[in-house]
Amino acid sequence: MSLFHDQMNRSIFLEKPPLRIVSIVPSQTELLFDLGLGDRVVGITKFCIHPHQWYRQKKRIGGTKNLNIEQIKQLKPDLIIGNKEENTATDIIELEQFFPVWMSDIYTLQDVYLMINSIGQLLDVAQASQELIYKMQTAFKEIEDTRHLQKKLKTLYFIWQDPYMVAAQNTFIDHVLKLAGLDNAASHLQRYPTLTKNTIHALEPELILLSSEPYPFKQKHLQYFSNLYEKVPVHIVDGELFSWYGSRLLQTPAYLKKLRLKLADLT
Repeated sequence: MSLFHDQMNRSIFLEKPPLRIVSIVPSQTELLFDLGLGDRVVGITKFCIHPHQWYRQKKRIGGTKNLNIEQIKQLKPDLIIGNKEENTATDIIELEQFFPVWMSDIYTLQDVYLMINSIGQLLDVAQASQELIYKMQTAFKEIEDTRHLQKKLKTLYFIWQDPYMVAAQNTFIDHVLKLAGLDNAASHLQRYPTLTKNTIHALEPELILLSSEPYPFKQKHLQYFSNLYEKVPVHIVDGELFSWYGSRLLQTPAYLKKLRLKLADLT
């Protein structure tokens, strides 16, 4: 029997590399696919839309915050992979009474690299995980080296409307904003605060970003915010590339570079 520790410093005991895995976090589901674990993943959530073939073929066991525990039990997993922020503590406590549960806890790129490395060890795909980490580190190095070349616009990153919610400090999104060379106007606030129109004005943002997820901001919302804050540029951004901390991050540096070019006239 082997002993592992997850990113919440919990102990996980496994007799052998797991062959029946349930993934309850979308970004980590895609990571498992890219690590070549297709036959070993037996269950995913209804929000695990990447890769599309898994979404069509794999058993869906509810949402990240309202898991169908009975369906998971029927799958008889020998490992469940979750995340502290995206899954509810009550679900995890119940599941770990029956199955090994490995939890990630992500705030920075370094946390991502540690997560991928740990999953590689846990699932006996260490070489594939190391190759992915190397590609990711290489992709991010250029953008990290050049982020100081632009003015750090005070930015509000909206994840929800009605009520207005933004990403603040102690979030992975805040870390990615810094990588993009942007200054989070809500960095003095905790996690995902709710703002009013008055507090938004008081923060004096120089840029507003509307995320495509979890709230599906679209063109009509862009127009609404543009009318509300006439002197502040508003852009819709790909929320997956700001908040998914699995293998999708390979696409994020190029996306941030394009975003910088789009914002160039504001600096």
